[in-house]
Amino acid sequence: MGRILAIDYGSKRVGMAVTDPLQIIASPLDTVHSKDVIQYLKDYDKAENIESFVLGMPMNLNNQPTDATLGAQQFENLLKKQFPEKDVYLQDERFTSKMAMDAMIAGGMKKKDRREKGNIDKISATIILQSFLESR
Repeated sequence: MGRILAIDYGSKRVGMAVTDPLQIIASPLDTVHSKDVIQYLKDYDKAENIESFVLGMPMNLNNQPTDATLGAQQFENLLKKQFPEKDVYLQDERFTSKMAMDAMIAGGMKKKDRREKGNIDKISATIILQSFLESR
């Protein structure tokens, strides 16, 4: 059984989270620049065997696309092209940035570290992944 890797895609940064090999626990993985993400995923897959991807899909409260939806859809197509043997699941990512900030505050993270946007991205990816795991 391989790992499930979640992606919080952004035009500048991509936050990622991953399950343990038994697909029980979601943990933050990394934040990389969007231009480097495919190579990062290929390298990670060689080392850890990714079974499938969960991509956060941005939507408004009324289920309409946001400004970021098109970028996520284009990235979904790229993922499917680069990893044709792996499933790509879409997961609602509404409120994940807010939930990530709340989690960092509740966890006692220093204000300086909370300002680091990469931390928000990878924690958001963790929330997306945990939500996916709970919905299965």
